[in-house]
Amino acid sequence: MPRFRQILDTMAPYTPGKAVAAPDGRSYKLSSNESPYDPLPSVVEAIAEGARNIHRYPDAGAVKLTEAVAERFGVPEAHVALGAGSVTVAQQLFETVSEPGAEVVYAWRSFEAYPLLADLAGVTSVRVPLAGEDHDLDAMAEVITDRTRMVFVCNPNNPTGTAIRRAALESFLDRVPETVLVVLDEAYREYVRDEDVPDGLTLYRDRPNVVVLRTFSKAYGLAGLRVGYMIAQEPVATAVRKTIIPFAVNSLAQVAAIASLAAEDELLDRVERVVKERTRVRETLIGQGWTVPHSEANFVWLRLGERTLDFAAECAKDGVAVRPFQPEGVRVSIGSPEANDAFLAAAARFRA
Repeated sequence: MPRFRQILDTMAPYTPGKAVAAPDGRSYKLSSNESPYDPLPSVVEAIAEGARNIHRYPDAGAVKLTEAVAERFGVPEAHVALGAGSVTVAQQLFETVSEPGAEVVYAWRSFEAYPLLADLAGVTSVRVPLAGEDHDLDAMAEVITDRTRMVFVCNPNNPTGTAIRRAALESFLDRVPETVLVVLDEAYREYVRDEDVPDGLTLYRDRPNVVVLRTFSKAYGLAGLRVGYMIAQEPVATAVRKTIIPFAVNSLAQVAAIASLAAEDELLDRVERVVKERTRVRETLIGQGWTVPHSEANFVWLRLGERTLDFAAECAKDGVAVRPFQPEGVRVSIGSPEANDAFLAAAARFRA
């Protein structure tokens, strides 16, 4: 037999959210944090027009998209790096700092791809348990050593939905050596409504080791096309761009992302509707007797312990797919009002 890397025998593959169906055929996928809305007509039109050119390779430098992102956020183009979804940009970051003995620090539980990316890059994961449902920033600062190359801070955190406020985050950044990258993973930034939760772009300009990571998959509704971006000081962005796979961001993803930025007002109106549904779902759950952390993302979190899989199975009876993290809890994406109502009915039945 061929010989493979030993780490492949021990690492767990990434498990995407799955769909389920009730006996009557109803199916509500609340397991993947996707937008519940169809693509905007203007975005579909841009994709259709772009399809006329798919016999050509995409622009390897994604120049027009880079220009659009830079203009939208008021940053130099040299500060922008793109990838096939923010998780791929995260992979590029891991590869950028990877070397024998290197360590990467992150909270746990947090985004489930972090351990996988660390293993594939050959770096050592240093997982710091959450304090309740929140990042324990003091504990994370204490485990940083001369072997630490990077720290991931998922804000808001996936899967708990909790967010770190400005004073706490700035205090933490002050404690991190300038030689250590701090990646602010802001995949859900558009759903944040707490004004005290800082926009990472207000922090990176004066901190050369701070990286802001975002995606077009959630609020912009382009999960199926895979396009994400990173904004950081030029030396960091330049290093990360060296690790990208050629033509990683395909031509349809590029035109769709540009069209989405052009239609941002319309898209963010949809985000506001999701936020209102998030509030309704959380308040209804609390009324049922659940303890639900305040979420700044497009999902809610229920800590269920050993009952996690039983709860997921109960939801599945009504065709509602949730994301179980056995034996901790379930993450439930905010979907359409109909999907949310189906979930709330299952939650009430389980609670009874």
